[in-house]
Amino acid sequence: MRPDMLPADHTAEAERLLRTATQYPEDNEPLLLRAAAHLELAGDRSRATGLYDSLLAGSPDHPHLVKALKAANLWEYGHEAEARAIIEGLRAAAPLEPAPWEIVAETLEAHDELEAAHASFTTALKLLLAPDEDVPYPTQSLLIGRHRVRRLLGLDHDALDARADHINPAPVPLDELHDPKRLWALGSDNPAELQAEITRLRAELGSYRTALSRPFPVALLHWPTAELTELLTTYPALTIEYPTHEAHLADLESSLRDLAATGTPNLGIVTATVPSYEAFAASEQSSPAHPPLLPQYATTLAARGRATPWPPAKNAPCWCGAEATYGKCHGAS
Repeated sequence: MRPDMLPADHTAEAERLLRTATQYPEDNEPLLLRAAAHLELAGDRSRATGLYDSLLAGSPDHPHLVKALKAANLWEYGHEAEARAIIEGLRAAAPLEPAPWEIVAETLEAHDELEAAHASFTTALKLLLAPDEDVPYPTQSLLIGRHRVRRLLGLDHDALDARADHINPAPVPLDELHDPKRLWALGSDNPAELQAEITRLRAELGSYRTALSRPFPVALLHWPTAELTELLTTYPALTIEYPTHEAHLADLESSLRDLAATGTPNLGIVTATVPSYEAFAASEQSSPAHPPLLPQYATTLAARGRATPWPPAKNAPCWCGAEATYGKCHGAS
């Protein structure tokens, strides 16, 4: 999404996404969320709220995310009381996913509610991040956001700030990037101060560009038991890819860990179904029994917003669907 587009361009893109949502009802939620974002950028915040309401009237896959986006949008066009009520409800619900927390905290920060923003960032990290685990990609922005707010509040570094410093991808330290006095340098006539600020801004821009270049995760396919049984019954040639369901699950976790070990960020899992896979194969004019089609199908699902970030928090439900937390299931090591 390009925020530099003209309002009319954002409106046109929202209309395109709404038409696409009618063609692909299984992808209704991510498509409507993207359409709502474009409507917000076009200044049509009331209509964006209508899209959030229509999603919440159903059974969205990510209700906390939809509510957080709705609250952020409401506050921007004068509905502060309603936005605050939604935010308080979200904080009480304590969702085990980072995106709603990030939206809530950044909304509070944007409206100078720094203490509440700090509390939201901190609560989220206590829920989602164990002291001894690597920081999952979707959680990294919570650490960095908390560091930013703590600098604005003038608080001393703590253990979570140290972890934020460790994962900072920019060549400029976070203490410099988040220095509240940075804006003062923009009014300076000292060439050295101006050059230092230019360096910091370039570092920030580089980090934003890196994030935007990966709009969806590198995702791998997860076949639930019933779907894999149907797939292999219909296309037995794929047994070479999936000898058993247990082997498929173990291979999926192992492959994701290998990717993470090589430094690949933004990893995810997409859940496959046989009808969806067959429809994709038909669109590609290929046979579903053709193994090279599988990673293409995974990439397409991820691009349509169907990916779940990996790894989950240790205390979150495991991605495999078992009635156990990730830390006690596939995340055990």
